[in-house]
Amino acid sequence: MTTSPKFAPPKPSILASAVVCALGFMPFAHAEDTPNPSGDDQIERISVTYQASLAKAASMKKEDTKVTDVITSEDIGKFPTENIAEAIQRIPGVQISNINGRGSTISVRGLGAQYAKTTVNGQTLASADFTSGFRYDIIQSELASSIEVIKSPTADMDTGGLSGTVNIDTTNPLSYNERKILTSIKGQYSEYSPTDDVTPKGNITYIDQFNDNTLGVFLNAGYQKLDDRVDNVWMDRWFTDDDGDYFPRRPRFRRIDRETNRYLGNGAIQWRPFDHFETKLTAIYAKDKTDQDLNQQVFLFDRDEIELHGTPTDGVYTQETIRDFTLENNRQLEKKDATSEAFTWDAKYDTDYWTFSGVAHYTKGKATHSEEAAILATVIPEATLDISNRNINFALSEDLTDPSLYPMDMPRNEYPNGQTQYMSADETAFQADAARMFDEGFLRSVKFGVKYRKEQFERSVYRTDRASIGEAADEDLPPMTDYNFMVRDFLDGEMNIPGAWIAPDIQAYRDALAAEGAVVPTFFAAQSSYSVTRDILAMYAEANFDTFIGDMPFRGNLGMRYETTDRDIDTYLTGDVNPQNEEIREVIGTYTTSYDYHNFLPSMNLVLEMTDEVLARLAAAKVLVRPILTSNTQIAASESSSANSFGTRTYDINLGQPEMKAMTANQVDFGLEWYYGNGNSLTMTLFWKEIMNGTVTDYICPSEYNGTELTGTGAECYDADGNIFEISSTYNTSNSIDLKGYEIGWNQSLDAWLPIAGFGINANFTYIDADESEDFVLTNSSERTWNVIAYWENDTFSARVAMNHRSPYTQDSSDSFFAREGRVVDGREQVDVILGYSPTENIDIRFGAINVTGKNEEAYFADTMKVWQTTSAIGRSYYMNLMYSF
Repeated sequence: MTTSPKFAPPKPSILASAVVCALGFMPFAHAEDTPNPSGDDQIERISVTYQASLAKAASMKKEDTKVTDVITSEDIGKFPTENIAEAIQRIPGVQISNINGRGSTISVRGLGAQYAKTTVNGQTLASADFTSGFRYDIIQSELASSIEVIKSPTADMDTGGLSGTVNIDTTNPLSYNERKILTSIKGQYSEYSPTDDVTPKGNITYIDQFNDNTLGVFLNAGYQKLDDRVDNVWMDRWFTDDDGDYFPRRPRFRRIDRETNRYLGNGAIQWRPFDHFETKLTAIYAKDKTDQDLNQQVFLFDRDEIELHGTPTDGVYTQETIRDFTLENNRQLEKKDATSEAFTWDAKYDTDYWTFSGVAHYTKGKATHSEEAAILATVIPEATLDISNRNINFALSEDLTDPSLYPMDMPRNEYPNGQTQYMSADETAFQADAARMFDEGFLRSVKFGVKYRKEQFERSVYRTDRASIGEAADEDLPPMTDYNFMVRDFLDGEMNIPGAWIAPDIQAYRDALAAEGAVVPTFFAAQSSYSVTRDILAMYAEANFDTFIGDMPFRGNLGMRYETTDRDIDTYLTGDVNPQNEEIREVIGTYTTSYDYHNFLPSMNLVLEMTDEVLARLAAAKVLVRPILTSNTQIAASESSSANSFGTRTYDINLGQPEMKAMTANQVDFGLEWYYGNGNSLTMTLFWKEIMNGTVTDYICPSEYNGTELTGTGAECYDADGNIFEISSTYNTSNSIDLKGYEIGWNQSLDAWLPIAGFGINANFTYIDADESEDFVLTNSSERTWNVIAYWENDTFSARVAMNHRSPYTQDSSDSFFAREGRVVDGREQVDVILGYSPTENIDIRFGAINVTGKNEEAYFADTMKVWQTTSAIGRSYYMNLMYSF
């Protein structure tokens, strides 16, 4: 193994000169004809080690003109982590968010999942569920040969990444000069597995070249099964008194047992018949099938039956006695099927001075989410609640495992209750580019192109509710004394709360419905369904230069992108309530709302090489993200309703945002990077964004809605019959918000410092300072994040310990189901371990432990009210992976 030389810091005078030059003094000197390699094919393939993959990533970052960070695989199928999201969070400025305990979505520089654009080989991969941002957990790590997080765009890149663009590159078969076949098998165990099973994963990869290495084939297929659970306890709602102090209103317990099957198919055919022409066809298929058994206990407190104790802490009463309240027992079986697929054809033709390229691309994501619920209700005479510390105390006068809590004449006994939601997103794109190269002068190339994209998003909702045919007779329903399901070891006894409860047996309810001979119809919920179509036409021009300032190489690009967006929203006009189902409104027509806008998006990326080891970057751009589709900002209006346990109905209404504008930002990056030794580097980047047209969601209570008079506040809105109205209004704010911060990255081999070779450190730190705004709040933004990976390896053995930390961050209801009325996820560290053993060149064995300290996810109410709000028990997981190549 190569030993890193000892080093000395760069001279301060050089650093100072670089800052001055990069910020404005740019006298061009005549450029020399020096090579400027770029792309994977020009980077030397290095030995198959983790340290080598870090060195390769550093080399790619150094050669790139953009502000970017890269993660590369150690070899085919050997990505540094088992989860792509967990790999990306090792990059400075990237933060990971859990969805039900799994690392699923990311934030880049303090902006949530919907503000980052994800591409595969530079093209969109449609997300199956377009309302929650790109879900990295459904993509197996074998898809990626490298991942690049681009924080300063160039004019030729697709827009949509307000915070950045994450590009996943797949394997190019002609990058290899021999046949490769790789197989791997893996077993994984989750500490909170509902079955205690070890679940399998398998993958096979084939790469080959034909016709004198002019034709390459890459095929990959994988399967993975996961079996795990997550336990959550949280305060879903709060009351306020006349003094504005809060007190608990609705605590909830939730257990989710999950079984997931994932399928991955990925292939490419690459043809290079002669040096000046190349074409490639790529196909990707990823499917995630998840079955969830969701059990909930929802405690519905009555304001008039609460006795408060003590005085408020940070504006919140933390102790109370509650009497005669409703307990809602909800068991819900869910099926979630999500599929993403993409097909891309690209071609490139070179002459001595011109390069012509074209792309035809199609991608589609589909998701189906069905719910089948039995909802029971009973009355609890008394309980005491104390949330003054995170080990909350909740003592009830009744035993939740006692089936006698649910007599045959209970207040609510309903099955089935549920909906099925179909979502799809697709994009068809055509792109043509041309570049003119120059041999002399500082201008190296001029590039220009055009791209057309058609995006379509559609949601259709169907309801299946027992209420549509009338309530069942008590004698036709299964008694809880004979038919039940026991939930045990909730939170593994970590709190002073009930650790078990009795739940309804869904199969018994199915059998009872069949015995009754009842057929429950399914209705199309038009008021909750909509489609959005966007036609996007983009044109750009970009100039790339390479020259000198004094004796320092100076390179970069300047570009302008112009985009027009035409948006159509198709919704249903609805009228009276369906006489059979109060949750459904009758369709009386359709309605289309059109809106169009255009944007000029300049960009600049400059790199000054002050020495062979030290360089400075300056980048500036205007970026945008089109109105993002979440549970709050879905653009189209929608309405849904359901019966509640108070004998009335709850209406969930989104007023829609047909003229929602694109969110834009002006941004500047300035960085200094020092590359020394064999793959060692120390980098720092300062960044600033001015974000405009941010979105704000408020819950409101208008004086009337659709002719119904309403009273109350946004948190408590009722009609004269006691029906509950939850009405959300989302709009663009006129205020801008500044976001600024810095990132530090350090990659260091310790070979020169220790007597034993193979040790090293890979670390980063990010600080983000976001201005406060009265209405627009940046969610999922941690002020501080850091990652440290310590590793050791030789030809046979390897070991890595990774620790990551993110400080507290705010979420709203579009980010998390637990954030209806306030949620700040507390700071958390996670430690992961990977051990490797390679007895031969063809065999690689890995053992991994994830979240080895068993750290839970905790949340408190608000920044100014740091009382307990959520505890999520995630648990540890372990895996063993055997890989064989031949």
